[in-house]
Amino acid sequence: MNRPMRPHWLPRSAAGRTATAVFLLLFALAEPPIVHGLANRVEPWIVGVPFLYAYLLSVYLGLVAVLIWAAWRLH
Repeated sequence: MNRPMRPHWLPRSAAGRTATAVFLLLFALAEPPIVHGLANRVEPWIVGVPFLYAYLLSVYLGLVAVLIWAAWRLH
């Protein structure tokens, strides 16, 4: 009857594993080795802001979207 205790930091569902993988991938896109190689430039300007700021804004919005999706989907 007693099931073994599972740690809470491991995703338990397929949606949780997907959300974790996408979040980690997007977070890696905002970290220095990748962001310095891909987006460390000013030109072109996108909607009035330099490319770097537009890139980081889109990555951060993606991170927030994953968190909102995970909260909505998993609960």
